[in-house]
Amino acid sequence: MFSGGDFHEVARWLQNFAVSHAKRESPRIEAVVEADEAHPTTYGVRLRLGERWSPRIELDFKTVADNRGSLAWCNDLAAQVRNRARDLLGPSPPAAP
Repeated sequence: MFSGGDFHEVARWLQNFAVSHAKRESPRIEAVVEADEAHPTTYGVRLRLGERWSPRIELDFKTVADNRGSLAWCNDLAAQVRNRARDLLGPSPPAAP
């Protein structure tokens, strides 16, 4: 892996990274990278299992681009993604009355 890249290349890398780590918890979990191309400075990563969505992980473009080659940074991000995936696999919240 290497650092750097343009907004779209880094988004593609982030998408693959998030999918890879989420699916280690369950192949049913999908990962979505939300990126505003009009303001290419941030990404949001959310996981989905059926109708359930994880909270958004906010990531700055420069941080991802500069650190995607760092094993320590990638390990931290992988842990966040996997924790969110495990949370989705937990019991469903009670239905509203």
